[in-house]
This record gives sequence, structure tokens and C-alpha cells, in this order.
Amino acid sequence: MDLSRKTLIDLYTTMLKIRRFEERVVREVYAGNVPGFVHSYIGEEAIAAGVCVHLGKEDRIVSHHRGHGHCIAKGADMKRMMAEIYGKKTGYCKGKGGSMHIADFSIGILGANGVVAGGLPLITGAGLSIKLRKTDQVAVVFFGDGAANRGPVHEAMNMASIWKLPILFVVENNQWASTTPQSYSCALGDLCRRAAGYDMPGYGVDGNDVLAVRETTLAAVARARKGEGPTMIENKTYRIRGHFEGDPQKYRDQAEVLTWQQKNDPLKRFEERLMEDRILTGKKRETVWDEVKAELDAAVEFARQSPLPKPEDALQDLFVNP
Repeated sequence: MDLSRKTLIDLYTTMLKIRRFEERVVREVYAGNVPGFVHSYIGEEAIAAGVCVHLGKEDRIVSHHRGHGHCIAKGADMKRMMAEIYGKKTGYCKGKGGSMHIADFSIGILGANGVVAGGLPLITGAGLSIKLRKTDQVAVVFFGDGAANRGPVHEAMNMASIWKLPILFVVENNQWASTTPQSYSCALGDLCRRAAGYDMPGYGVDGNDVLAVRETTLAAVARARKGEGPTMIENKTYRIRGHFEGDPQKYRDQAEVLTWQQKNDPLKRFEERLMEDRILTGKKRETVWDEVKAELDAAVEFARQSPLPKPEDALQDLFVNP
């Protein structure tokens, strides 16, 4: 690998943060500490890490209902994230948004979205804003294979191509749209082939290989910054957990899940590769794990100690004063 040791360790650390954060959130859900629905990103960490490594604070992202990984990879504060998931006043949305609606405009996170494909019109606006202001920012939207079959996706891709907007359409094809397999819901085996219909480049990549995601995204980001227009990237991965925590998953064979988990875990694959290439040592691995655990423990404690919103807080932030 021709990347620096620091870059590789940073990618690994980002993936580990996402994995441990999600595992901890799952534990808190089943302990009864988290209100509302939670959709886990476990098994898809390579995509968020491989894409966001190219983005700066000024670049924009829009996420979806399974968006914790994108926020962490973009640099969000895990304390405020955990507090929001707990429904606490110190959270990113003051406890009003919960797991599916985390946002931090200060670092370019324009918000996650509980509406399937709801982020596509938003990213089109963000991309148009960048073009009108003549900056070299990039706008990235993450969406799943289920969203890929909805109208806003096609409208957004068409407009982005017409106007040559600096947008990356990042598909996270995890094979399942809630309870419906992608093989049933889409006539195309490769969603990236749709890009040709909008006269933009379309790439398919192993979404469980962080270096492959990184390399493919690098070219797309460069193209966007140069004003050459949008790109579609389909990352093929797999949804290890249920659609939401508590999903009984009666619609799929658990042997299929186990096979993906054992043979194609993105974090395990990358860790083994780094160990084999002597980039990551046993001692360094232990240090990274301890640092991530300490950060996560602090986030959970912050969330637990934070106050709940007061009833009257429900009426705040509804309108902007003129």
C-alpha cells in the first residue's frame, strides 16, 4: 500500500469508532436507555470512512436513517451524538431529533433524514449553492438501494447532471430495503449502471473494502472540485443487523447473515491486512482500542448525566425570529 501509515491508521480508527459506537448504542437500546428507533450501521463502516476521508469541514454531506457512521466519519462529537440518541437536551438537536436526525452545520453535516430518499433534494440545493458561490466545496449524499428506486433520486441526478453540480451520489447497497431484497426490487443487478442515463460517471465498488472505496471516491471528489459535475458510486455491502433494532428478521435466512459477517466484515478485513503488512501492531491495536473505548465511555456518561428537555422546550426552535 502506498498510503502513509498515519492515513491507514486513521482510516482504521474511524471504522473502529463507528463499530464500537454502534455496538454501544445497540446495548443501550436493549437496556431501555434509548427512546425511539435505531438503525445500526454495523458492517458498513468502510463506506463512511472511505468517502469522508477526502472531505474537509467545509464540504457538505446529507445522510439517511442509518447515519451514525457518516456523522462520526465527518468529525461529529460522539458526546453530542450519544446525548441526542438518549433524547437529552445537550444533544445535537436538543433531544428532539433522536437517532435519525443528527445534524451539525458547523462541520458540514446538513442532517440525517428519516424519509427514504429525503436527502436527495437537499443535496441538490447544497450543490447548487456551491456552484453559485463558486467555491470548490463538494456535496455528498448517502442513500440505500431502497431509496435508489424512488423518484427524488432520479430527479436529483438529472438536475445535478444538467447543472454540473459538485455532487457525489453514494449508494450503500446493503442488499435489503427494509424487508425487500435488492435482487427482487430492482431490474438492474448493478445500480451504478443508471448513471449513464444521466450522463455522469458511475462506479461499482466493494463497499467492504475501505481502500477501494477511498480510491474510487478520490477521483470523484477531484472531478467535482474541478467543476466537472456529479458522479455516482455504488458500494456493495451488507446489512448485518435488522432494519431496526428489534426487527425479528423473519424475511431472511440467518445463515446468509452469518456468512457475510464471518467472511466479509470490513473492519476485520482491514485489520488483518494492516497486521499482515505490519502497519498495525498488536500494541498499536490495543492502544487504538483503549482510546476509542475511553472516548465512548465518556460519551455515554455525558449522555446519562445530561438533562432531559423540559415540556416547554417543545415550543422552542420552531420559528426563526425576523
